[in-house]
Amino acid sequence: MAQKGTRPDTALLIKMTQLTNIEAANEKHANEKHNEPLILFILAAVQFITIVDFMIVMPLGPQLMRTLEIGPPAFGLIVSSYTFAAGIAGLVASATVDRFSRRSAFLFLYSGFLLGTLFCGLSVNYVALVVSRVIAGAFGGIVGGISMAIIGDVFPDSRRGRATGVMMTGFAIASVAGVPMGLLVGTNFGWQMSFIALALLGLPVLAMAWFALPTLNGHSESNRPSTLTSLRTTFFHMNHLNAFFLIIALTMSGFFVFPFLSVYFVDNVGMTEQQLPLVYIAGGALTLIASPIVGRFADRYGKLLVFRCIAPISVVMLLVITQLPAGAILLTIATFGTLMVCNVGRMIPAMAMVTGSVLPKNRGAFLSANSSIQHIAGGAASYLGGLIVVQSSDGRLLHFETAGMIAAAFSVLSLWLAGRLRSAEQVEINAVELSLAAAAEASADAGEILVASADPNQSGEMEACRV
Repeated sequence: MAQKGTRPDTALLIKMTQLTNIEAANEKHANEKHNEPLILFILAAVQFITIVDFMIVMPLGPQLMRTLEIGPPAFGLIVSSYTFAAGIAGLVASATVDRFSRRSAFLFLYSGFLLGTLFCGLSVNYVALVVSRVIAGAFGGIVGGISMAIIGDVFPDSRRGRATGVMMTGFAIASVAGVPMGLLVGTNFGWQMSFIALALLGLPVLAMAWFALPTLNGHSESNRPSTLTSLRTTFFHMNHLNAFFLIIALTMSGFFVFPFLSVYFVDNVGMTEQQLPLVYIAGGALTLIASPIVGRFADRYGKLLVFRCIAPISVVMLLVITQLPAGAILLTIATFGTLMVCNVGRMIPAMAMVTGSVLPKNRGAFLSANSSIQHIAGGAASYLGGLIVVQSSDGRLLHFETAGMIAAAFSVLSLWLAGRLRSAEQVEINAVELSLAAAAEASADAGEILVASADPNQSGEMEACRV
């Protein structure tokens, strides 16, 4: 006999329905077929182009500072102008990007990035270069977030670490081939030619993406929430905040050091500009080998465990590389290579965890916001690093070890932050369990027993009945 009493809260049924819909979406996702190798190739190629565009500025630092007659703070602004522009653009995109298919958003942003890169090659002075970097960053900075959203939509969590590792081989190839070649072009033909060549190289990839990328509009809904609601969902969800803080810590631990390494190698260690490509070739080669291995280990042994094994090594390398003795060329190459492996090795499981921390329908907005925060953090760190590091009268960089200690501290902080991150599905499950317990207690107080069932064969409909 059913007793009249207070019905369970409507939010409980909504949460239970959402959980069942997640399970149904996962089953549907597993049955969808995409040309995964081709998708990964395109994403890795775009990763290669965007990373070379971003990284080439740093090894060109000595030439840029000399030809443009600027110091470390002004050079830091060249680096941070890209990242700040990417950050602001990412905030705008986080409110709108999920209204479009992944393919449309990807093609639009990648096209704008190539145009900005071409403008960099056509720049004739410092101001024009900074403005061009802003344009390139506004588009290129968000491409990485959309690429991770495509990874999240195409690959289930059980294979997401491996897919992320394959995509990040673009970073390794950029280091082992792209940056040295770009540096060689810049050294022999002027720094402008590095950007012009890169823009031309990106055109065939754009054509391939146009014909080969799937639409991927399953996240779109006819009744999408308002822009304000979308922003609130993205930035005020506790699990999202944990992901943002983790990315901030990882990004700042790198950008306090990386923008100034080439200048440090030349002016403090004693390397020549012609020897700089050797450093990036060694680091890129090691990263190219390590990235797929780290991705497989992350899927097999757990992403958090792999992250916690690699991150402490990066702490040591950040301290070592900022205190290298003069003339230690081989030690410099070995240390830089190890740091590159650690940097990418910790980002692979971290990004896989971050991608899984958000529901698919919010993934584009979240990862655009994540890319925005990542670039803002990188821009802030590189600019602050430029204020800490000063150039002496003989050209040597001073206080670089201080920047290294700050970077190491952020890396240590990331170990704690990574442990606070949860997958989106686990968060939903926990929320439903807590709500069920609360509802059961309320029903017991009313002399009732609550029975809830979720039958996937009934299109995700929920039933709540009192016995």
